[in-house]
Amino acid sequence: MRTVLVTGPGGAGRTTAAAATALAAAREGRRVLLLTADRGPAPEAVLGTALPAPGPGGGALWGPPAEAAPGLHAARIATGEHFQDRARDLQERGASLFDLLGASPLDPEELTELPGAEPLALLTALRAAHEERAWDLLVADLPPLHTTVRLLGLPEQLRRYLRRLLPAERQAARALRPMLAQLAGVPMPAQRLYETAERWEAELAAVQDVLEADGTTVRLVAEPGPLALGELRLARAALALQGCRVDALVANRLLPGTTGDAPPGDPWLAGLAAEQLTAHKTLHEEFLVDGVTVCELPHLGRSPRGPQDLAELAVRARSTTIGVAAGGNGSAHSVGVIPGGGLTDELDGWQGTGDAAGERTVEDRLATDGVLLWRLPLPGAARDEIDLLRRGDELIVGVGPFRRVLPLPSALRRCTVSGAGLRDGALCVRFTPDPGLWPRPS
Repeated sequence: MRTVLVTGPGGAGRTTAAAATALAAAREGRRVLLLTADRGPAPEAVLGTALPAPGPGGGALWGPPAEAAPGLHAARIATGEHFQDRARDLQERGASLFDLLGASPLDPEELTELPGAEPLALLTALRAAHEERAWDLLVADLPPLHTTVRLLGLPEQLRRYLRRLLPAERQAARALRPMLAQLAGVPMPAQRLYETAERWEAELAAVQDVLEADGTTVRLVAEPGPLALGELRLARAALALQGCRVDALVANRLLPGTTGDAPPGDPWLAGLAAEQLTAHKTLHEEFLVDGVTVCELPHLGRSPRGPQDLAELAVRARSTTIGVAAGGNGSAHSVGVIPGGGLTDELDGWQGTGDAAGERTVEDRLATDGVLLWRLPLPGAARDEIDLLRRGDELIVGVGPFRRVLPLPSALRRCTVSGAGLRDGALCVRFTPDPGLWPRPS
């Protein structure tokens, strides 16, 4: 099962690109599910169909998927219902603890969705869609770019917090709680709370498996412009830090004159097209050099509405590879894009083109330079945005506001960090063997 996670700067047309991606795949005979967490009218307007509320067949995650076109079903993730379901479950499992604290449980009518509920509902929905095994392709219309970057790193972070707060060795003390309860004269927290933590760990691990699967990729959507350049560069580096592969950049709402057409005669529109063209050329150079497909969607002169407009976008879409860019054509389709103008990767024989985000390597330079070099791919990163901190057997890497804790390979744990540099889209961290820890030749 292929999974395409669609995101981009706010207002860039993420929902439109996600729907066009899903429709293009459905027209190739695929069974496609489009999931969105957008609560506004955009998904229904773009698809031209209503998305039912949760009910029979959807549980607390989404309603029965609506058939937007042959082979294409769409559903809206019910974040409020998911929050209420989890809150009720937590109250039931922690009933004895609430009694110990003298707290009154909340009534179902009081369970109002809190900020932060949407990311957990989104992640749960991705896992549930994979467990159904009813689809060839899952297209997820995700929140704006920076929110999505944090979302994709959330399962690993939460699992790390759980391991720190409830390490496995401490859970052996659960057998002592009945005795402690007798000594203290009050009941101890129920076994259910520990079981809940274990269940959360298992669920987060399942979500992380989906995000790290070979068939899961991120598709960036942007309207080329000066502001989009900086945001895409930072987010692309942060996605690589999280181990997420970017398979394509969708340049959306391209004006005449940006894609090789005749420029508009109106000076005001010509100025906008020229600004867009400059940014679009820069994006081509930066993404194509790493093998990321650049897909061009023209501006229709109106907001896309319904399957007919989506089909027109799919037909008029053009994808560029690095070979095409060198020839200056920009009209052929790259390997991995459905022939005939579609936007989604070919599912049969897909080999995972795009950013090789998770490929971290250790290079042995002990004989020449006396160091080991750990290469961390960070395409698009700038030197002044990177932070490094060694903490025991871990390296904390920061790109702008984003952070990730990386466990060191075993050989590097016996070394000290002696420097780092950004070279060819990768952060190269130099490690010098610690004489007190490094094995000495006999």
